[in-house]
Amino acid sequence: MQAVEQGPKPNFVIIFTDDQGYGDLACYGSKTIRSPRLDRLAKEGTRFTDFYAQPVCGPSRSALLTGRYPVRSQGWSMPESEITFAELLKTVGYTTGCIGKWDVSNRKDIKGRVPNDQGFDYYWGTLGANDSGAVRLYDNRNPIGVDRDMASLTRRYTDKGIEFLKANKDRPFLLYLAHTMAHSVVDASPAFKGKSKGGLYDDVIEELDCHTGRLLDAIDELGLRDNTLVIFTTDNGPWNNMQEQLRKKHNGAVAWGSSGPLREGKGSTWEGGVRVPCIIRWPGHVPTARVSDAIFSTVDFMPTFAAMAGYEVPKDRIIDGVDQTALLLGKNERGARDHLYYLCRNELHGVRKGRWKLLVANRKNYYGYVKDRGSSQVELYDLESDIGERHNLAGEHPEVVSEMMELIEAFQWPAKLPDTNITLRKKVGK
Repeated sequence: MQAVEQGPKPNFVIIFTDDQGYGDLACYGSKTIRSPRLDRLAKEGTRFTDFYAQPVCGPSRSALLTGRYPVRSQGWSMPESEITFAELLKTVGYTTGCIGKWDVSNRKDIKGRVPNDQGFDYYWGTLGANDSGAVRLYDNRNPIGVDRDMASLTRRYTDKGIEFLKANKDRPFLLYLAHTMAHSVVDASPAFKGKSKGGLYDDVIEELDCHTGRLLDAIDELGLRDNTLVIFTTDNGPWNNMQEQLRKKHNGAVAWGSSGPLREGKGSTWEGGVRVPCIIRWPGHVPTARVSDAIFSTVDFMPTFAAMAGYEVPKDRIIDGVDQTALLLGKNERGARDHLYYLCRNELHGVRKGRWKLLVANRKNYYGYVKDRGSSQVELYDLESDIGERHNLAGEHPEVVSEMMELIEAFQWPAKLPDTNITLRKKVGK
């Protein structure tokens, strides 16, 4: 595969936040969050309105890194045999760095499954989450201690990201900056705490916006702007279905985000769980001030990077992503994706094609905190006219249901389904 138009290989910067809702930026409709730097990024590039991740953290990350749905890439249990885009970029001369939350090695230091074994030359961050209010930090393979200062993590991750940019400005690079905020135990530094209109969660997002701006400024100052493709997105919808528990963890403060007009939140296959903000900039290549409603997903990054950087997509496994280069470069407004599947805990919940979204009957596998589980019937929604999924049209459009069910039946399942637990189960007798 040849790089796009034989031009210079772009650098790739992915800024990946945690548990940030569809409605949690001003440019996505928030009335309480000020996000001037990300709003500016949207004007300098393309803002995607129909962009999809996965319902929760680990599955979302394995899908992002491999271009494969979590039933194949295995989420928190992503095995050494999975091939990441970092590994592939290294084959065509890229230096690769990962900063922040990893969360695909069962939150443990397991040989073969940590960032330095999965294609990243440099790593600084935590292998797990901060649900206890602490993270265990690593510098490459070296543990450097447990840290409970959640308020400064966003700044420190960004500092490390800027250090990586400076060290590698003269060679093609990938920087994957995966923030811990705004997951579970959230906090903001004194400069931001109590300053937003919407409470602690909004303080955290405004700080993320500020430090994203610092990273973008560093890209400019290092002369990297014109040849760096910047992606901003998040791992899943907001934890707005865990309000009581999160309020207790934060002394009554609001510590969850907003799905905006979308139904439900994190852990669900309603739009609020999986449709997320995404902004992409590459000056001179990605059209500016464009808003796109093409169906696009994190699984598409791996084959898209292949087209841009010139590596070969693995041919020995199913790749669920599609090459969206033409969409990104403004040469095709609809994109290359015909349909997209919704999966949760090894169960296929539904499929989207064009304006239509179908959810199958008798869905059983959910995350425990998801309250809105819909009906036991087939559900069909017209997302163009009903973004909030309020009106089930299955009875009115049997021909659409039939077409969509054919896509459900055509899904290619792996021979063995993965363990969906966050941590490894202990063996009997151990």
